[in-house]
Amino acid sequence: MNLKRLLIMSLSVCLLLGGTVKQNETQAAEEYPAKTITCIIPVEPGGDADICTRPLMEKVSKILGKAVVVVNKAGGGQTIGYRELYQAKADGYTIGVGVGSLMTVKMQGFLPYDYHDFTILGQYWSSYPILVASKKTQKPFKTIQDLFSFAKKHPDEVMLATTAVGGFYWNTAMIIQDATGIKFNVIPQEGSAGFVATQVAGGHADAGISGPSAVRSQIDAGNILLLAVLGPTRFPGKYDNIPTLRELGYDVSQRTFGVMMGPPNMPKDRAEKLIKSIEIACKDPEYQNFIYSRYDTPMYLAPQQFVSTVDDERKVLQKALDKAGLLKKR
Repeated sequence: MNLKRLLIMSLSVCLLLGGTVKQNETQAAEEYPAKTITCIIPVEPGGDADICTRPLMEKVSKILGKAVVVVNKAGGGQTIGYRELYQAKADGYTIGVGVGSLMTVKMQGFLPYDYHDFTILGQYWSSYPILVASKKTQKPFKTIQDLFSFAKKHPDEVMLATTAVGGFYWNTAMIIQDATGIKFNVIPQEGSAGFVATQVAGGHADAGISGPSAVRSQIDAGNILLLAVLGPTRFPGKYDNIPTLRELGYDVSQRTFGVMMGPPNMPKDRAEKLIKSIEIACKDPEYQNFIYSRYDTPMYLAPQQFVSTVDDERKVLQKALDKAGLLKKR
């Protein structure tokens, strides 16, 4: 075989292989997802984000036709989970959850990135924190007014459980102290709101700041007293007698959320497929009824809408953190 013919045959094989590779890449893109997707939740099982995300992922799994495995990566005020997600391969097979701390981790110097640096896939729930008290405390308070009155007269004596230092509920405690002039004995937990529920229900803390999903069963069981809503409105139904802090004259209103996101620079086609499935799952009546039953709000926000909304909320939180001496980066 002469050299010219050999070169022609080699070129033909290369072109054929190149076409096959290109076709396979196209098919792979069209077939996404072709394997199991991992969803990182940055709180422990039983936390608000865990409770509100698992049923959503079950629906997303059915929509996509592939399993979604939930993995809890708790600790560090959610920074452990955020860091693992940020460093994951951006192929659409690792996604994760962001909560209220996503607004503050960079401002407080815990991480060099925040929600602007991930691939946002859509918000699916929103929640207002609550202030609760233990039924086992020996301190004389049954209402939020009782708690504040006692705490003002006895600085540092009321043990207040929150999430880890830098976590959303810990930040909320700092803001409440600044707004009320009250000094609590703040006890940060290693995990999220599920740990707060355990500490307060067991009488290991006098009071706590949590999300409603994590403590609702303890409230309904009579182990925890709901004292105040830290949002703009009261809860409907059986707890509509519980006031907000704004009603009592304190300018405190906080909101946390659940947003699904991926590592930076995810492929656009895969991100769009996930975005659509999350929207459908969030708007499913069964999922919405479940979230409402937890005294949370099923709230879908598309990626850009989420970013612009949180940008506005972040400005208010930034001022509060700066006033409380907690702001590291603007």
